[in-house]
Amino acid sequence: MLKGFKDFLMRGNVIDLAVGMIMGTAFTTVVTALVSSVLMPAISALIGSPNFDSFLAVGPGEQIKIGVFLTAVVNFLLIASAVYFCIVVPIQKLTEIATRNKVEEEEEEEETELQLLKEIRDSLAQK
Repeated sequence: MLKGFKDFLMRGNVIDLAVGMIMGTAFTTVVTALVSSVLMPAISALIGSPNFDSFLAVGPGEQIKIGVFLTAVVNFLLIASAVYFCIVVPIQKLTEIATRNKVEEEEEEEETELQLLKEIRDSLAQK
């Protein structure tokens, strides 16, 4: 039973998932700092308030606070855009560059092999 549990834990996907969760949790602090310390003050400088909590409060007593929802939506969009433009796009570019370099190397190897085969053919034809 313990061997099966050890095998389960040592499979790559469980380890990868654990590492991903840890990195995601650590990265949350970075994204939160970016949004709360950089993006929200910039919005505050443009429109005068860093959130919309009091915007469109409807009803007496217990109010329907549409502004709270708008603040959450804006925060989500800011976080999503920060993750996309600061992480996803650069990683895609790096992957594209690495793939392109690998393809170019393979093409160069094929050309070199082809050239050697032609030289061997020509050499044999001369003899």
